[in-house]
Amino acid sequence: MSHEQEKHQRAMQKLKENVDHSIASANVERGVLILLTGEGKGKSSSAFGMVMRCLGYGLQPAVVQFIKGVQLSGEELFVKAQLKDVPFYQMATGFTWDTQDRSGDIAAAERTWQVAEQHLKNDKIHLLVLDELTYMLGFKYLSEQQVINAIQQRPSQQSVVITGRGGGSALRALADTVTDMTNVKHAFDSGIAARKGVDF
Repeated sequence: MSHEQEKHQRAMQKLKENVDHSIASANVERGVLILLTGEGKGKSSSAFGMVMRCLGYGLQPAVVQFIKGVQLSGEELFVKAQLKDVPFYQMATGFTWDTQDRSGDIAAAERTWQVAEQHLKNDKIHLLVLDELTYMLGFKYLSEQQVINAIQQRPSQQSVVITGRGGGSALRALADTVTDMTNVKHAFDSGIAARKGVDF
């Protein structure tokens, strides 16, 4: 065996020991709260990826979307057309900066939150995606404490994924995992139109 091969083997053995130790140390079995936030793109796409992962194991996901526009994404189209057993609810008012109707948006957010709350009480839901929920808290359309309480009181094995910019310090503190997506470079900033099947 060459010196380079021996060096590589030792490094990989050390890496394996570290990974094995980390896996053995993670012995708590319960649902998690994941916050996908930040200025970068891909928060909702990542959440929909977890929906596919959940389905792959034969587990039940559900999706509740806040403030999506009229143009549906490919993920939404796929779930609605192909995954009839996945509960999927949209606020359906479009973006708040388009409607510019605070009282109407608050009423729509509250109706949508009622759907989310029902899922948060349902122990058959393994994974609940609350897409763009952070905006509802940032705009003060929903009570932050009401949202936090419902998430804390959910079934112990249910995981929740919340997406959107911001979200507030209380939500960050409560989350088990926080991923802050960073926008290093995006084609849209160079005048390149969003691509169907890639960006939406």
